[in-house]
Amino acid sequence: QVQLVESGGGLVQAGGSLRLSCAASGRTFSSYPTGWFRQAPGKEREFVAGINWSSSNTYYSDSVKGRFTISRDNAKNTVYLQMNSLKPEDTAVYYCARLLSTNWITPLVNYWGQGTQVTVSS
Repeated sequence: QVQLVESGGGLVQAGGSLRLSCAASGRTFSSYPTGWFRQAPGKEREFVAGINWSSSNTYYSDSVKGRFTISRDNAKNTVYLQMNSLKPEDTAVYYCARLLSTNWITPLVNYWGQGTQVTVSS
């Protein structure tokens, strides 16, 4: 069993920044990729970023490319999502997830975090 806990969400004005954290605990084989998803009310869940164990392979959706940066600190069992130049359209619940592979086109999730709310005001 692996637990993933997100933090760092909140309310920010358009153009501002937030950094989300995803801390893993429990029984972890710690070589898995990690991804960030988001879901806004009435919209489909979107895979926004992914990162492998060594940080040598990353993915970003077109909607966040150039604005968001995914990173990890393996010593802390933590993955981060730095979100810059935030837009109201970024408003969503953000979830981290442990992934089975670096197939970013079809990400397969075996553990989900509980989610953290990000609200971007105009």
